[in-house]
Amino acid sequence: MFSAGHKIKGTVVLMPKNELEVNPDGSAVDNLNAFLGRSVSLQLISATKADANGKGKVGKDTFLEGINTSLPTLGAGESAFNIHFEWDGSMGIPGAFYIKNYMQVEFFLKSLTLEAISNQGTIRFVCNSWVYNTKLYKSVRIFFANHTYVPSETPAPLVEYREEELKSLRGNGTGERKEYDRIYDYDVYNDLGNPDKSEKLARPVLGGSSTFPYPRRGRTGRGPTVTDPNTEKQGEVFYVPRDENLGHLKSKDALEIGTKSLSQIVQPAFESAFDLKSTPIEFHSFQDVHDLYEGGIKLPRDVISTIIPLPVIKELYRTDGQHILKFPQPHVVQVSQSAWMTDEEFAREMIAGVNPCVIRGLEEFPPKSNLDPAIYGDQSSKITADSLDLDGYTMDEALGSRRLFMLDYHDIFMPYVRQINQLNSAKTYATRTILFLREDGTLKPVAIELSLPHSAGDLSAAVSQVVLPAKEGVESTIWLLAKAYVIVNDSCYHQLMSHWLNTHAAMEPFVIATHRHLSVLHPI
Repeated sequence: MFSAGHKIKGTVVLMPKNELEVNPDGSAVDNLNAFLGRSVSLQLISATKADANGKGKVGKDTFLEGINTSLPTLGAGESAFNIHFEWDGSMGIPGAFYIKNYMQVEFFLKSLTLEAISNQGTIRFVCNSWVYNTKLYKSVRIFFANHTYVPSETPAPLVEYREEELKSLRGNGTGERKEYDRIYDYDVYNDLGNPDKSEKLARPVLGGSSTFPYPRRGRTGRGPTVTDPNTEKQGEVFYVPRDENLGHLKSKDALEIGTKSLSQIVQPAFESAFDLKSTPIEFHSFQDVHDLYEGGIKLPRDVISTIIPLPVIKELYRTDGQHILKFPQPHVVQVSQSAWMTDEEFAREMIAGVNPCVIRGLEEFPPKSNLDPAIYGDQSSKITADSLDLDGYTMDEALGSRRLFMLDYHDIFMPYVRQINQLNSAKTYATRTILFLREDGTLKPVAIELSLPHSAGDLSAAVSQVVLPAKEGVESTIWLLAKAYVIVNDSCYHQLMSHWLNTHAAMEPFVIATHRHLSVLHPI
């Protein structure tokens, strides 16, 4: 298979952490030279020959030898290094490898490729993982070749390595997670509030109780708050296993630079440009919003060099010497600044926007509420059939031909409207929007119902007003405001329910379970 003293040629592809910080002064080469010498070592592990303990034989520590500049398949920011492993016939076929990083800075390991393996050809290891200093790990980092096996078919010399890797990923349920950890463990959502800062910021624990049995999140292990031992302290950085974090171009360094610059420089520029200090969280006019896309914001000269390396800033920054931060203009207003105000666009975004799964067919009229009348009183809709413009259809004809649809946020928001409206920074309604499907296949809104809880208490039923489409006069402005309140409901529901709860919170336990129980060797 291999002769004595045989060497296996390999190529290691990686990305330095500080790739984003490289200056055009030759320092890129200096950064790559740092990987040479005795900075990074690899040890091949056999998939076919076991040692006395039944584990695959481990080869000698081997270090990166030189920079490979001839590899044609390198992506942006990637660098390749040559390596030669001492390996003979008694070691069998490599199926895994250890890697140790002796540098203080981490790097992103893309792959290892072994060439001219007898009866095997090329063996590839796709890694795609951050590798920190080896002293930070409780066990040596291991990567497996691109061969998949269910547990019962795993080559015997690799079985224990497979089990050890899974054990490392599960952790032991103790300690606070650090940036470099690769641990997937469960916890309840007990860090949503900050009771130490204010009693008003206390929040219930989601998950693990009969009232709130779900969801689960990744365990971070931070200590409890002083005020409530069941609430975990919030941290400046939220732990996510590094390999699950944002990609290389959005690394921690870039985000830190961007956050610092935006908070210290861009935010004051916003406040100055739009007088946000006198009326916080508000624009004074639609023109203020349009100015973000048209005129932009002039930034102080000394901040430009700080934020310009960020890819996102490059997209926004005008490079003609005027130091202007200018946001890309949304497509919807490129032709007309008022296009977003139209009923057609309002309806289109319900099915083509970010939250298209809430709108539903209307099966009965008037719409009914499912809120308990013993708690909330009469929540029946005040919309009447004769007030709706259904393009000549009667109500029964429109229902029978399935031409009526509703975006219904009434029951969802009504229990919280009173509490929301007590805030200085927010005002809202609970909304119902009725839409009609026209002959040309487009939707048109025909009524919006805005509801508030009664001032005498919830049992006194809702105070509702029905707003109808209008194109002129005061009525058209009221109609535009009604649509805005619908969009506020839709946006808030999207962020909390459609996006966070139904996507992240629903999937997170499955992601954690997958890493804890399915090895990278598993076919799934």
